[in-house]
Amino acid sequence: MLHRIWLGFFLVAFASAFYQWLGLGDAQVFQRMVSALFEMAGLSVELAIGLIGLMAFWLGIVAVGEASGLIDKLARALSPLFTRLMPEVPAGHPAISSMTLNLSANILGLDNAATPLGIKAMKDLQTLNTNPDTASNAQILFLVLNTSAVTLFPVTILLYRAQLGAPDPAAVFIPILIATSCSTLAGLLVTAWVQRIKLWDTVVLSFVLGGFALLLALIGWFATLSATQLQQQSSLISNLLIVSLIMVFLVTAHRRAVNVYETFIEGAKQGFETAIGIIPYLLAMLVAIGIFRASGALDVLLGAARDLVALGGWDARWIDAMPTALMKPLSGSGARAMMIDTMNSFGVDSFQGRLAATMQGSTETTFYVLAVYFGAVGIRHARHALACGLAADAAGITAAITVAYWFYG
Repeated sequence: MLHRIWLGFFLVAFASAFYQWLGLGDAQVFQRMVSALFEMAGLSVELAIGLIGLMAFWLGIVAVGEASGLIDKLARALSPLFTRLMPEVPAGHPAISSMTLNLSANILGLDNAATPLGIKAMKDLQTLNTNPDTASNAQILFLVLNTSAVTLFPVTILLYRAQLGAPDPAAVFIPILIATSCSTLAGLLVTAWVQRIKLWDTVVLSFVLGGFALLLALIGWFATLSATQLQQQSSLISNLLIVSLIMVFLVTAHRRAVNVYETFIEGAKQGFETAIGIIPYLLAMLVAIGIFRASGALDVLLGAARDLVALGGWDARWIDAMPTALMKPLSGSGARAMMIDTMNSFGVDSFQGRLAATMQGSTETTFYVLAVYFGAVGIRHARHALACGLAADAAGITAAITVAYWFYG
């Protein structure tokens, strides 16, 4: 499936470039495509090298946490849930704690921490995979939950809005929370349907309903804060939790007579090796994305969508924010650029500007995560992972549009 999608990017981009040249007289389109090709090739290496230090550090910390015994306790607490959602993962397996740490980092908006932890979880799940080049059901469900994970603290989006002059940067906070929650729920439901997972189990329902009750409580608390207080609290809580986690791991391991330095070094070595191994997979995906965007294919798709909406006599303002939505599954940096461009073009507090911010926070970079996580363990056949991930993305984007009309009119 993934190889067809990848080839499709090039074929559609090539056809679009010919249309731009012969139909619209744009003789520079092929030059832009070649420039994008080289730019993305360089970017893939830069991203992988940038991940080396971060990935080595976090895998070193995780190794200390495992040696301290704390991660094992966390795994035992969550084993009832994960063993029902992922029957092939035995209770107490290291993958359970790795997945928990990754999803927790996503919830807190700690993208840099989430990536190495997610790769660690994927590697742990790979030890249970009887067909190493094909994604298992557990790996697929984990990837979908990862790409659609609820984000409680979209600090980056709030900061961009503040920099662009929004008087209330946090005005999009609750809409983002609602949209990303819809994305997570849709991802879980679709994957459970494909894999025939029983969600009506008492344990699963208890965790899911408990999680949503906590989410509603947090929304209620956040709603009482001003924009300044919300940004301060979200930043404080996120950073305090991550530093506290590191300190708890280090101190507990030391008290249990673990050589924390040597344990950290051994874990960090895995991070270096993993980051280097990602480069070919990251290169393939980013080059395809870059050439697709440079060919003008994205602009053609948006124009066609705008025409269809106009024929139905519907409001077409949401189309102006769709570049962010269409780019988000492909490239996080590309989606951020699209969001900022929309804010600059229409105004940071315009309907389009706020919708673009909501879309940015509603989903994850599905293609990027799929390429990096599966590439790190050598998986070549993604099975239904991409389809389920994109279904969650579609739900998040649809929810973002609906919530935007609800909140912003």
